Amino acid sequence: MINVKAVKSDAEVVAIMKVAETQIEMLGYTEHSTRHSSIVSKWAGDILRKTGADERDINLAEIAGYLHDVGNSVSRVDHAQSGAILAYKILTRMGMDYLSASEIMMAIGNHDETSGVPVSKISAALIIADKADVHKSRVRNVGDRADNIHDRVNLAAESSFVSVDEREKQISIEIRINTEVCEIMDYFEIYHKRMQLCRRAANFLGYKFGLKINENTLV
Repeated sequence: MINVKAVKSDAEVVAIMKVAETQIEMLGYTEHSTRHSSIVSKWAGDILRKTGADERDINLAEIAGYLHDVGNSVSRVDHAQSGAILAYKILTRMGMDYLSASEIMMAIGNHDETSGVPVSKISAALIIADKADVHKSRVRNVGDRADNIHDRVNLAAESSFVSVDEREKQISIEIRINTEVCEIMDYFEIYHKRMQLCRRAANFLGYKFGLKINENTLV
């Protein structure tokens, strides 16, 4: 069985991930490198593990999480769709069966808030894990970022993680924000649509969605 460790060490994946991050950096976006991909991979797997998925789906979610942004090597525009096709080609070339590779392709193609829909357990876990990674380490060339709300919000985020309360059947994103750097409303200005997608993803898994900022429950 192909696992995320094998994917991470594949020469083609390494090359494409490097090119994807080079393009994202040139465009001035926040970090989307192996750091982000590794975190999303881990969280996507954890979400499915704690919500009772089988090992196959957990493994596929981890792989989808690691490969979800490879489309940035083509263009930031429609990167979810181009990345989905790239991932399918890579995984079938590595020997993954067509059905599993197709499920990963479908999840990656639906992870972006502009067009994404939770259509499977794997896609739902990927959506939540991806949108949860908000952190100051993702901002490059810190300098004066007052005019860039995305950078300002990430700079203010001192920690973020996903929690799964199996008893209360709730999946929550928990964030600590330095309000001296940005106001909490700034977060909602750019993440409102993403949180709506996360709510639909949690509901798909049979869970409620929660958002906590600075230990205050906002959703």
